[in-house]
Amino acid sequence: MTLSVATAPEVQAQCPMCRMSAESNLKNGGTDGKGLNNGILYMLATPYMIIGVIGFIWWRNRRKEEELEIE
Repeated sequence: MTLSVATAPEVQAQCPMCRMSAESNLKNGGTDGKGLNNGILYMLATPYMIIGVIGFIWWRNRRKEEELEIE
């Protein structure tokens, strides 16, 4: 696994049209490219936030159950 990650070829994450549009916009002083990057980060963080909230609710309920069992 480590070897495959270390030797992975560099890949382009955007389609050619999106990349060309973002690059030309940044060259002309626009901020669409930065917005595109922020959108990618939001999409990356969303599943982790959902799992974190579910995990917190599960932990909180388990703690309440344990407190009730002790009493």
